[in-house]
Amino acid sequence: MPGPPRRAATIYDVAREAAVSISTVSNVLNKPERVARPTRERVLAVADELGYVPKSSAAHLARKRVGRIGVVAPFTAYPSYLQRLTGILRGASGQQLEVGVFDHESAATAATPLLASIPVRGAVDGLIVMGSSIEQVVEERLLAHGVPVVVVDADSGAFSVVTIDDFGAGRTAAQHLLDLGHRRLGYVLERQEAEYESQARRRLGGFREAVAEVPGATLEVVSCLGTAAAAEQVAAGMLAGGPGGRPTAVMAHFDDLALGVVRAARALALRVPDDVSVLGFDDGPVADAADLSTVHQPFEESGEVAVRLLLQAMAAAVAGAAAPQRQTSVLDCSLVQRASTAAP
Repeated sequence: MPGPPRRAATIYDVAREAAVSISTVSNVLNKPERVARPTRERVLAVADELGYVPKSSAAHLARKRVGRIGVVAPFTAYPSYLQRLTGILRGASGQQLEVGVFDHESAATAATPLLASIPVRGAVDGLIVMGSSIEQVVEERLLAHGVPVVVVDADSGAFSVVTIDDFGAGRTAAQHLLDLGHRRLGYVLERQEAEYESQARRRLGGFREAVAEVPGATLEVVSCLGTAAAAEQVAAGMLAGGPGGRPTAVMAHFDDLALGVVRAARALALRVPDDVSVLGFDDGPVADAADLSTVHQPFEESGEVAVRLLLQAMAAAVAGAAAPQRQTSVLDCSLVQRASTAAP
């Protein structure tokens, strides 16, 4: 005769077994940056072992036919991820899916522990992680629990990836300016704290390579925080000119930084594009509104592709079948010329 059903684990059980306070467990799940990594990992290991499910997720478990996917991205740092989310929501439409959104800090400014704090068992049936590589220890945890994951706009050696060719896109951007006749070029790069081969570094690498192939072409690179105001400040110094003269064209890592360059040019009474061409990257609403030349990224398409890949992995997990083979989907970028670039 079967025994009584096992009592669901509570936050008190997790705290007792991990030898920490209730508030520490709460912080691990909701404000992980407040908890030291060893403690955070111990609490999460206990939560996984006990099968602890937060109340909000427990309610989801009762709705047996509705799946829940989590979307992790730096939404407040980069509006472009809201466009990717639009594609995700479109792809999830009609699929009996709930979509939960988790915001995290930009990987350019900090290595966020948020992903490590998401309760794996019962909280989500799949994850889409955007704009941040997953730490190896977190990858191992997700793999161990069989959580389907798709990574967008970052690298992963374990999960399927949806990305663009940032190196090739950087070359495309440089080639546009070189073909217009520019030979003194500038580049505004978002400053990066963590040491990894980010999309920003790959994009600059492609740009730099294309410039190096043209005799007599020069490149000046400056870096700043990821805001238009910060870009305006560093671009002002660049456009003021030095011993080698000022650049006649400036590329920025993304559109908001390019707008900062435009502002700096205007403050110095330089005309865009007559005195200096400015090129952005992303082709979001701000680029269209500012008539900014840029490189177009397929944001919404990347979200739709991510959902399709995740649904395939989730279906295999439900059926108890082997996970689909890891895929890398590389989406095309294209140059959009508007009013901010012209021949020198």
